[in-house]
Amino acid sequence: MVNGRTPSVKDVARSAGVSLGTVSNVMNRPEVVSPTTRERVERAMVELGFVRNESARQLRAGTSRTLAYVMLDGSNPFFHDVSQGIELAAEEADLSLFICNSNGRSEREEVLLDRLMQQRVQGILITPVNPDAPHLAEISRRGIPVVIVDRVGAGGLFCSVAVDDVLGGRIAVEHLAEQGHTRVAVVGGPESIGQVRERVEGARQIWAELGLPPEDLTYLPTAGLTVAEGRSAGERLAGIPARRRPTAAFCANDLLALGLLQQSIGAGLRVPEELAIVGFDDIEFAAAAAVPLTSVRQPRQELGRAAAQLVLDEATNPDHVHQQPLFVPELVARASTVVRSRSY
Repeated sequence: MVNGRTPSVKDVARSAGVSLGTVSNVMNRPEVVSPTTRERVERAMVELGFVRNESARQLRAGTSRTLAYVMLDGSNPFFHDVSQGIELAAEEADLSLFICNSNGRSEREEVLLDRLMQQRVQGILITPVNPDAPHLAEISRRGIPVVIVDRVGAGGLFCSVAVDDVLGGRIAVEHLAEQGHTRVAVVGGPESIGQVRERVEGARQIWAELGLPPEDLTYLPTAGLTVAEGRSAGERLAGIPARRRPTAAFCANDLLALGLLQQSIGAGLRVPEELAIVGFDDIEFAAAAAVPLTSVRQPRQELGRAAAQLVLDEATNPDHVHQQPLFVPELVARASTVVRSRSY
């Protein structure tokens, strides 16, 4: 402190016996300052307890050294894994990262985006409620790079990074068919969510291609992609008459699958002998479940890293071209679907 106040650049210059310009060079272009002078200025900073006002510097520059990620659901470990990939890429670029949670609410998402524009962030990554929402296009028109994460936006207005969800639904249900199941439930989620629609579409595609009766593929939509909704789906599944009841279930994400697994075990069902279960995402809890969960793996951190690299390229490269890479999902088979022998 200097006379009870926070020390300024002027105080550092006075203490070190140099000009304001020299102090500025030490902070921003240290290579142009002689080692002796630089050491004197740095010592003055330490003695005075000087802390650089990064916010003011960024305000003068018109942008900040900060990225932002607006995740869709902070309670879902999938999005935390994605954010770790973004954070690693941000650290490599010497940038900070804001993480926000829209909680699946479009109006909250819009408020968060407005605040981030006021902060003049260098780029925004977002898993949006609706990838075609007008407020996303408005941010882009204002010159702030936007990358859609885990979604594909229409019209190629933005870069996006996603997984082939149709393929994910196909390989999940194909795996169940290979295990001998001819009656399968697809436990979805809100049909407003694009990934849910595409995973269900993939499930229906492969079911038809395998020549199985459409009435034996039971669709159970849910109000959310949560453990509680998975338990509720399990109760509904148990209410189906035994002669029509599915012997396997493909869930649109791992949280639904874990809820279904929990309800099934609690009801005395043997998994996978009486009900096989496949999830989607392959979050850490999938392998650690009471019965390790078969899941369609998304490369979560790779999604985040790729998205961050795209937003940084758009922010710094005048020749930037929008890209929409689509990652390939992978089925990880575990004990919730695989048994040594089975009879029907």
